[in-house]
Amino acid sequence: MPWGEFKDTAAERRLFQRRALVMLTVVVLALGGLMARMYQLQIVENDTYTTLSDKNRVQVQSVPPPRGLIYDRNGALLAENRPVFSVTIVPERVEGMDDTLSELEGIINVSDQDLERFDRRLHEPRRPYQEIPLRYDLTEEEIAKLAVHRHELPGVEVKAELVRYYPHSVLTSHVLGYVGRINREELQNIDAVNYAGTNYIGKSGIEKFYEKTLHGKVGYQHVETNARGRILRVLERENPVPGEDLQLQLDLRLQKKAYELLDGRRGAVVAIEPKTGGILALASVPGFDTNKFVTGISVDDYRELRESKDKPLFNRALRGQYPPGSTLKPMLAVAALDSGATTRTKKIWDPGYFQLNDTGRRYRDWKRWGHGWVDLKKAIAQSCDTYFYGVAVDMGVDTMSGYLSSFGFGEDATLDVSGALSGLLPSREWKRAARKEPWYPGDSVNLGIGQGFMLATPLQLATATALIANRGQWVEPRLLKDVLGDDPVNKVLPPETHEPLKLKNPSDWEYVVDSMAEVMEGAHGTARRAAQGAPYRMAGKTGTAQVYSLEEDEEYDANEIRERLRDHALFVGFAPVDDPKIVVSVIVENGGSGSGTAAPVARAMFDTWLLDLKHGEDSGKVSMADTKGAN
Repeated sequence: MPWGEFKDTAAERRLFQRRALVMLTVVVLALGGLMARMYQLQIVENDTYTTLSDKNRVQVQSVPPPRGLIYDRNGALLAENRPVFSVTIVPERVEGMDDTLSELEGIINVSDQDLERFDRRLHEPRRPYQEIPLRYDLTEEEIAKLAVHRHELPGVEVKAELVRYYPHSVLTSHVLGYVGRINREELQNIDAVNYAGTNYIGKSGIEKFYEKTLHGKVGYQHVETNARGRILRVLERENPVPGEDLQLQLDLRLQKKAYELLDGRRGAVVAIEPKTGGILALASVPGFDTNKFVTGISVDDYRELRESKDKPLFNRALRGQYPPGSTLKPMLAVAALDSGATTRTKKIWDPGYFQLNDTGRRYRDWKRWGHGWVDLKKAIAQSCDTYFYGVAVDMGVDTMSGYLSSFGFGEDATLDVSGALSGLLPSREWKRAARKEPWYPGDSVNLGIGQGFMLATPLQLATATALIANRGQWVEPRLLKDVLGDDPVNKVLPPETHEPLKLKNPSDWEYVVDSMAEVMEGAHGTARRAAQGAPYRMAGKTGTAQVYSLEEDEEYDANEIRERLRDHALFVGFAPVDDPKIVVSVIVENGGSGSGTAAPVARAMFDTWLLDLKHGEDSGKVSMADTKGAN
């Protein structure tokens, strides 16, 4: 064995032991570090990471409440909820929005309007992880196709939701209004917590006025989801509180009759129960299909409605402001008697015109040869313009404006009718502010027959006529009859604000009522033909409102005037005379004669309510049992 190759076994053992000790130390330190980290994560920071983990696994979802249903006074369903399937997208769970939309277009029919609407809502303020609808009303075939491709579309869901449906959409379009998608402006004004998960809100009519009552209270549920955000199970749930069901004063049968009587002619019919103020019918013709607005009306459909010359979106009963014409004469008669401008026995000679002075303009009566000797009752019965020209000048604008205000003109005197306009009650101050001119005596002459600056809605005319039917007792018009839930009506319905109209001589009410009865019953009453054969007594007043002005000596010839420039036909009245159960106001645009066009419509409404429907007897309050499960 060569020199220098001796093996030092002891030295090698010591070297190995040192290396093994170093490695053991490294391993122990590493394990200690891991154990310390595990202790920190699972013990020290347990709460923090448990919360983070649950946020990835458990989500809180809002559960929108079912919207309250709406019934008429007899229990007929006017507004209900029906399930509709829509495809929605949660943007936070979509990896590529453009690719997802392109893929969806290949599976189902998605229009440019759907994409435009989706893009607009995508950029509007919204809650995190809130789904955005892309398409509504999916067919069964489209739902099946989406189910097949579900695994390829993270963040895309087919969602079932309750959507408003109006069984009598055209008939009730201007009364109920409609619900629609919540827009940006509304989103800033509503309770974000209570409307979480809710996509619809009342836009007009009853739906808008009683939005708070109909909406209900939002619910919540904790759900477990997978990595794709799909729900695996519901862990906890707090049910929403459904909105209250409402019963209206409206009678669907009478509402339908009003539409049939107008027969497609542009106009409005308002019927009120004078003792309660309940609105029995509120028809504006033409109407429109409110169901098209719920999930979003198409551009073409909306353009057709908006550009129609008949203006179906325009609520003539509430927002149509027309010269009241001679229908204003009963109210002016009350004012003239109470103010002392005339008496029951005062007579004037009517030559067929009125002049403020011997050389002034001649204001023509509708009867060109005049009515001869006329007192107030005859002036109302035969609608003598000349008599009211003189009375108006004697009263003056201040007196007329004051009394007409007491009848509810110039204001929205309703309790719960959304969108009603106040018309125009002219006064000396109004003309100075609006026209920069003083009030002239000729302005009073025009106001004396409901022309000139004066404007009123059909609802205002019905309200003023109801005051006469009630002999001065105010009962403000309202649509709500009952709340079919926990809230009492007086908690939901706004309080009344009008005081009774008290006359110096209360018997003047009966005198004016008798004068209106002469309109229907008198040998020369302007609406005597409409009242023929009635088994009850009725009171009323016909009227016409000029659409364009005639020259001083020009005669009106309807046959030579284009249809849309002809006079509007008006009528107001109530029946029976001694115990009024219904008040009706009618306007037929460009209908010409109030006696020949509007009065027969009112007579048919009287007959329907008093004879066919048995004096408007209630068929009973809708019970909660009737509505159970209706949502």
